[in-house]
Amino acid sequence: MADLAVIIPAAGLSSRFGNQKLLADLDGQKVIVRSIQAFRQRADVGLIVIALRSDDDHALTATKELLQTRTTGPAELKFCAGGDCRARSVSNALALVPPDMTWVAVHDAARPLVSQHLIDQTLAAAVMHGAAVPAVAVSQTIKRAESPLPAAVIQTVPRDELWAIQTPQIMRRADLQQAFDRCPIPLERVTDDAQLLEMAYLPVWLTPGEHQNIKITTPQDLQLARLLLQPPEPAAT
Repeated sequence: MADLAVIIPAAGLSSRFGNQKLLADLDGQKVIVRSIQAFRQRADVGLIVIALRSDDDHALTATKELLQTRTTGPAELKFCAGGDCRARSVSNALALVPPDMTWVAVHDAARPLVSQHLIDQTLAAAVMHGAAVPAVAVSQTIKRAESPLPAAVIQTVPRDELWAIQTPQIMRRADLQQAFDRCPIPLERVTDDAQLLEMAYLPVWLTPGEHQNIKITTPQDLQLARLLLQPPEPAAT
């Protein structure tokens, strides 16, 4: 049953990348095409809503045509105008998800290497617990200090309870709408979709993420993604 809607916020400025990263080539396909195809091919996804920048009509039309023609599958594609921050883009897209769809996944457009196993695992955990988010352990030492640097260290933060969050983040559509309606802070201060549920005192569970599920933020990330797509070299005999 296609009871899962997917929201793809894709209205960012890509300021750290230097140009439009979502349209960068990744092994013969655009980054955003790979991200959307991962969900459009699934039988349990009935709708994908993509929030796009609307300040350039030509680019907007070209992107819509690209996604309609280069992705295939049973899911319907809808588009909406992105907001001035990620959370507002997600809110705009959520308004297009019918209330009778139980589950909604929010996925970064710049995570093109998401696997079907990760989607399956996160959805199963969401169905069991109400909301689920993939995460990987923080491996680097984290220190608190005031910015900008240089600055004195305030504290070394214990990392045994720290997790780096990935997407897709999957939750009940009704819970996400309720969380938006009750959000106690300006939406531009919301940096994570599950954070909305946390502030509404709704449970969020973490499920194992995958190190390959990287977010492309810099040109170096794109190079890494290209390497990750390369088949492993045969073992020496």
